[in-house]
Amino acid sequence: MRIVTIILLLVLLLLQYPLWLGKGGWLKVWDLHHQVAEQQKLNEKTQARNAVLDAEVRDLKQGTAAIEERARSELGMVKQNEVFYQILDKPNPVPSPNLAASAVLGK
Repeated sequence: MRIVTIILLLVLLLLQYPLWLGKGGWLKVWDLHHQVAEQQKLNEKTQARNAVLDAEVRDLKQGTAAIEERARSELGMVKQNEVFYQILDKPNPVPSPNLAASAVLGK
């Protein structure tokens, strides 16, 4: 009776091997499922980027507003009879050499 039980367990294990570890087993299906999910996320990001680029191309082909905006922002161009104001941040004061030397010497 003991030998029959051992033989049946061995047969059961041999039948389970392809199910779990074989060519089309559960572990490979699970791994492929995760790879498909990651690829879908990547595809969604790429599609969103492509949609933005497509909208920009259509805007550049159809109107001059996008060209004017790029010329203003990237090239610093202004229209004729237009006044351009540039506001600069206040620069940090440069310490004089006497103050820097006294700070080092502890005076």
